[in-house]
Amino acid sequence: MAEIEIADIKKIAEVVKNKYNYDFTNYAMSSFKRRIQRILDLYKINNVNALLKRISEDSAFFEEFLVEITVNVTEMFRDPSFWRVLRDDIIPSIMLNHDKIRIWHAGCSSGEEVFSMAILLKEMGVLENTQIIATDLDKEILKKAKSGKYSLKNMELNKKNYVRFQGNSSIEEYYTEQKGIAVMNPSLVENVSFREHDLVQGEVFNKFDLVLCRNVMIYFNQTLQNNVLKKFHESLFKFGYLIIGSKESLIWCDIANKFIVVNNEEKVYKKYKD
Repeated sequence: MAEIEIADIKKIAEVVKNKYNYDFTNYAMSSFKRRIQRILDLYKINNVNALLKRISEDSAFFEEFLVEITVNVTEMFRDPSFWRVLRDDIIPSIMLNHDKIRIWHAGCSSGEEVFSMAILLKEMGVLENTQIIATDLDKEILKKAKSGKYSLKNMELNKKNYVRFQGNSSIEEYYTEQKGIAVMNPSLVENVSFREHDLVQGEVFNKFDLVLCRNVMIYFNQTLQNNVLKKFHESLFKFGYLIIGSKESLIWCDIANKFIVVNNEEKVYKKYKD
């Protein structure tokens, strides 16, 4: 199979933008290329031109294409030390000045992080006082997040993470088993609104005490990261918290001087300038 060229990637981004109004022009090139290659292999498509034809003519295929391009590998309580910092420092700090907490999970993928947050808040006794908005670009992955159904074999890793997080119960308390599927307790997400939202082109739609966007921006180039971080800044109340992924950084971006570093290890920042 021929090597995918940069021109091919640009052509794909252009077709997707013109036909479906999704903008991938500022995605990190290497990551986008890897995913295109995976789609060609997965669907046994011989070349980029054949892929372009299929994207243009088959909107059902485009939905599948979108899932593959935007898929995030995720797990519950990923990076347990981060979740401990959230429980021991960040949430208590927000609660000092607020009766209610507003949280935005941006790029929530299949929802493991949203359920982790709900479990953490429940164990702290503040879940009822929290409003969470969980957004993603991909309709199908949002449906999965909303359903709270995960493969039982994935729960092994989630369980290990929860133990390392030092939760005060056991993760089995929060789901029931049905035919090899772990079905999360729906009461955990009663205060969660799952919404379709495009980080690239979407508007700022609310104000929050805490915005989490972990391991999403590694797929964006610097221009796009910069734009998205500006949106996050605008979406936060003054002294609200922004949390990004362990391999991501705010240092170089335009709004870096409007945040202070709260925890460099866990990439926790606090907005202190509008």
